[in-house]
Amino acid sequence: MSIDLSRFKDTYFEEATEHVAAMEAALLGLADGGADREVLDAIFRAAHSIKGGSGVFGLTAVGEFTHVLENVLDRLREGRLPCTRDLADLLLQANDVLRGLLASARTGDPEPGERAAVERSLEQVLLGATASEATAEVTGVAQALATASPETAGTGAGARWRVEFRPCADIFRQGLDPLVLLRDLASQGRIVAVQLHDAAIPEASAFDPETCYVGWTFHIETPRGADALRDVFLFAEDGAQLVIERCDPPSATRTPDPDPACGATPGSTAADPPHEARQRRGGDRRVGAERRAGTENASIRVATEKVDRLIDLVGEVVISQSMVATLIDTFTADSLSALRDAIGVLARNTRELQERIMGIRMMPVGGVFARFPRVVHDISGALGKQIQVVFEGEDTELDKGVVEAIGDPLTHMVRNAADHGIELPADRVAAGKPAHGTIRLSAFTRGGNVVIEVADDGKGLDTARIRAKAVTQGLIHEHEVLTEEQIQALIFAPGFSTAEQVSSLSGRGVGMDVVRRNVQAINGTVAVESRKGAGSVCRITLPLTLAILDGQSLTVGDTHYVLPITSIVESLRPRPQDVQAIVGRGEVVLVRGEAMPLVRLHRLFGVATDRTDPSTGIVVLVEHDGQRVALLGEELLGQQQVVVKSLDTHYRRTDGVMGATIMGDGSVALILDVPGLLRLASHRSRDRDAA
Repeated sequence: MSIDLSRFKDTYFEEATEHVAAMEAALLGLADGGADREVLDAIFRAAHSIKGGSGVFGLTAVGEFTHVLENVLDRLREGRLPCTRDLADLLLQANDVLRGLLASARTGDPEPGERAAVERSLEQVLLGATASEATAEVTGVAQALATASPETAGTGAGARWRVEFRPCADIFRQGLDPLVLLRDLASQGRIVAVQLHDAAIPEASAFDPETCYVGWTFHIETPRGADALRDVFLFAEDGAQLVIERCDPPSATRTPDPDPACGATPGSTAADPPHEARQRRGGDRRVGAERRAGTENASIRVATEKVDRLIDLVGEVVISQSMVATLIDTFTADSLSALRDAIGVLARNTRELQERIMGIRMMPVGGVFARFPRVVHDISGALGKQIQVVFEGEDTELDKGVVEAIGDPLTHMVRNAADHGIELPADRVAAGKPAHGTIRLSAFTRGGNVVIEVADDGKGLDTARIRAKAVTQGLIHEHEVLTEEQIQALIFAPGFSTAEQVSSLSGRGVGMDVVRRNVQAINGTVAVESRKGAGSVCRITLPLTLAILDGQSLTVGDTHYVLPITSIVESLRPRPQDVQAIVGRGEVVLVRGEAMPLVRLHRLFGVATDRTDPSTGIVVLVEHDGQRVALLGEELLGQQQVVVKSLDTHYRRTDGVMGATIMGDGSVALILDVPGLLRLASHRSRDRDAA
């Protein structure tokens, strides 16, 4: 019976993506001079896992490229290649190609164009190493076998195992190298003896260099068990013969009748079965399936305890619901208090269930942060700078949708900090700073939001230059009076850039305005603080989730609207004399002497109402990114949590509307978008100025 492996393919791609990310992080450590054997082993194992899976799923391009990469990594971890900065950079390029190959295999897009060049570079590295190592490798094997004797056979730590491995004839065509597997096996313990099975080798005329004709039997002493040894051959079992069995030498704790083949005894202690042998042919993938049992589809991993708690909560909700139903069926005046209590318990359980379910979508921002050391590494290498990246609060969690949306804005901010912020080493030393610059990414919660900061200790913003450029581009008048904060905020103007030359890093007119627009699209805000000579901080404030928000209900005529609580400053009923019309600004409301633009919601949305006088209605003052606007409605109904439903699927996007929600009475209410309302108020003001 054949096994349908297609259902495991998505899992393979998810795991391969994680392996590529782990390899990149480790390779960046190599580039900084950290050639640690444990790190090299981890990189090799990640590449080995990717290659093995590629053979299972027929991803030839991935297998062939990873085979070459794996050979280089194997020589590097064995100390037969020097770990240089150039080699580390080449391996990073190879990792990029591997990421691209996996993406193309998953989506059907063309392969990365640089694959051939990088693969040739890797092969040249191998050719340079092979000649010098060939003699040493043969001599080393001979010496290892020569030292294996009955006197030394029992001195290794752990038990002795007999491992017979006869790979399938097509193992090379699957992108696997049996010698790499054997080296991996040797790393599990101490090889006591090796037997080569070469009876199947044909005459030279019939010899196929891409066919494997040999097998091996090893005796290995290791403290690890059969599962660890079997995992070495995890991806090579298809069509192979693999036997792993315990064969300890005679000892005082075992009966004296040894197996002539390897010294195994027919009897053993209860804790150690004499034979843990498994011989597999064909497509048995139980070990791989067990390894992947904890991997969920898509990209969200949920801890078992979270699922268990959800199940418990569902049970409590069912019990509470049953209690409420029973009290309603048998309702009397005396049971009113009990009914209220039961409804309160049901509400608490439902609220906790909601929070727990939303928590499943929460992901740490560290997954986004992890990409930036590579970004900074490439930029610093291209510009001749020395920059380190520091993380703080990477365990802070955000909704999955928010985490995915902030990747590009953060990347742009980090690139700006590395390109424009951090100075060259000589300039930093001349300014009394260390030669190494620092970019710090931090995340923390504040109120109901998460704040992410990208800070650098570079030269800061040049406000004089920003102002001059803004005047040149017509963003401000030459004699317009602006504060330092207002000048710094000009970097978010569309198309604004102070770069004099276009480069591969910056200066293309696609700047911080795109960052602001992308952040605002997920109901966030972005701001910048800077001190000349001391550095800059770009701060993004984001909602914890896009699915649920705390809102304030507001009526206009017979229509309900919802305002996000986080945007509301205050609500008031103005006096008639506080509502004025100012030339060039339109209608405003005076709040403690400050004129706020007034937006009449009934006019904006075309809703019929009898209350058009602000002194008889309610004015809600809202704020976003330091700007305020007054919204005129009729009545505030109260606060509640609402589920945000997108309207983009069926309606065109409307400025001032974030989405919709279903109220408790079944009616539909529009959720107002405060940044959009501010833009509408600003546009109306500019239209009046133009008129």
